[in-house]
Amino acid sequence: MQTIEKEPVVKEKKDRGPRNGIDTPTLFATLDAVKAQPQIAEFQFRVSNRWVKGTHSRSRMEAFRGAGGEHAHTGAHEFEADHPAVLVGKDEAPTPVEFLLHGLASCITAGIVSIAAARGVTLTEVTSRIEGDINLLGTLGLSKEVRKGYQGIRATFEVKGDAPAATLREIVERSRSLSAVFDVLTKGVPVDVKVNAG
Repeated sequence: MQTIEKEPVVKEKKDRGPRNGIDTPTLFATLDAVKAQPQIAEFQFRVSNRWVKGTHSRSRMEAFRGAGGEHAHTGAHEFEADHPAVLVGKDEAPTPVEFLLHGLASCITAGIVSIAAARGVTLTEVTSRIEGDINLLGTLGLSKEVRKGYQGIRATFEVKGDAPAATLREIVERSRSLSAVFDVLTKGVPVDVKVNAG
């Protein structure tokens, strides 16, 4: 999820129409509404998960709260996760840590496209490659010295559009600086775990 701040637009106001698949007039109207009523910026997203078999589970994105009310997704969004055979799974879906990389890539990409649209920049291509290094000695509980999560993540973005390379690089950096997923990954967040057992 991205928070997009109002950006200086490099083209005249008449060019603020939809761009890059983004409804730019609605984007600016949303920014103005949130600025006038900051409380509508508070959101809560929810996911339910059910074990299938082995290391295989299925998550469903549930209704979410935000903009002053409850909202349902327009359709069912379900995602499965599993481990590969070398980690006692059946490889029937991506691993949870791969979803984390997907979240980072898609969050920054959404921001790039939105910020470019707000600045009047038309994009022709945005691709990325995300790599994460993890040592399973920590995850498997075999070493107290090795962390359980990624030890390092590298993201490379390729961006093409009708603006100079320096402008495109600045748009990517702006998106990175506003990315909710990047923020959680680099700064952490309190996670409260409760168990109802029976």
